[in-house]
Amino acid sequence: MNAKRTDKIATGVLYVLSAIIVAILAFLLIYILVKGLPHVSWEFLTTASNPLTGGGIAVQLFNSVYLLVVTLIISVPLSLGAGIYLSEYANQKHWLTSWVRSAIEVLSSLPSIVVGLFGMLIFVLQLGLGFSVLSGALALTVFNLPLMTRNVEESLRAIPTPQREGGLALGLSKWETTTQIILPAAVPGIITGIILSSGRVFGEAAALIYTAGQTNLPIDWANWNPMSLTSPLSLFRPAETLAVHIWALNTEGTIATAQQISAGASAVLIIFVLLFNLGARFIGNRIHKKLTSGH
Repeated sequence: MNAKRTDKIATGVLYVLSAIIVAILAFLLIYILVKGLPHVSWEFLTTASNPLTGGGIAVQLFNSVYLLVVTLIISVPLSLGAGIYLSEYANQKHWLTSWVRSAIEVLSSLPSIVVGLFGMLIFVLQLGLGFSVLSGALALTVFNLPLMTRNVEESLRAIPTPQREGGLALGLSKWETTTQIILPAAVPGIITGIILSSGRVFGEAAALIYTAGQTNLPIDWANWNPMSLTSPLSLFRPAETLAVHIWALNTEGTIATAQQISAGASAVLIIFVLLFNLGARFIGNRIHKKLTSGH
């Protein structure tokens, strides 16, 4: 068999494997959306859940978005600092750098249920935060930090070395070169990674069952005092998210409409995850064009 024929066969096999992956994803998406979208309505999205009649998913949807925002506020600065250190300052042959990379790899391989149990033991019980938005956000930070740190580091490493040398040649310090030249050039990749990790966090359930809780207190939407447990902005109230609500409906749901609500909530969840992924590509491309003066 000649090289040209071998190349064609190998290329064909790769195309077939890629098509199988796309077909599996398309089947899952179509199945979830076809089954769930008929149960989605404006009332479904804007009314609170009811243990007797089922109700909607307004509170769970808000909790998911709010938890995501709090998680990003905590995890983005940490991952940005760690990524800059590993990419620009760390001695790649030093034992400390090796230990940091090993810690990141171990954290990224932890099952989310283990992160949830760790969060319950440390944040819920030891720190006394209870089942709350803050406990859930801290657990999600542990879950999300390795992915975001690795994304920041890879985005910074993708910047050509001559740009670093150019900044130093102009008399800029190492910090000024990093913050004024390297970091702005890496912004599109960093933002893309943040949005993609947001989609992953938005659909997380196992880590939140033991930290954010499986119940909701009555929320007073007119109360914007973050210290009040009835305020939607409170960090110390239990917060059942959309993914946890779906899990609860399928495992503990006793109402007649549990399956319909679960299907509708699943469709909403998958739409948000799709929006995160499509938005990451769109926003990343727009920022890249703006920074590079592209049209």
